[in-house]
Amino acid sequence: MDQHKMKHLEMIQAVISRLAGCSFLLKGWAVTLAAALCALSAKDADTSFFLIAYIPIVTFWALDGYYLWQERLFRDLYADVAGKAEKDITFAMDTSSFASRRTWAGALFSRTLVPFYLTLAGAIIVVISLT
Repeated sequence: MDQHKMKHLEMIQAVISRLAGCSFLLKGWAVTLAAALCALSAKDADTSFFLIAYIPIVTFWALDGYYLWQERLFRDLYADVAGKAEKDITFAMDTSSFASRRTWAGALFSRTLVPFYLTLAGAIIVVISLT
């Protein structure tokens, strides 16, 4: 493989890895905040904390969907660059030409995010019913 193409693919892969890492951290923070708010609610017997626990879930779900959407766009860019000839490599990192194929809502309701965040929301319902 040509050196310019390889360097461009490495740049794109670095972005994909960063986005995947951010997504992983968001999931960790969502669980941590939801658990902390549930613990506060159980301690004080105040159900309003349970309702407040849904705010970070929804917020992190939206952010996670955004990161997954961007990651998918960069994967499309990676595939596009991998198929180009050496003379066509421009080191462009613009993913807007792929945005018509992918949507934020499609990523938000992906089969990886929906089960995770619905399970987290369901766990809060279980904790509410047990207290």
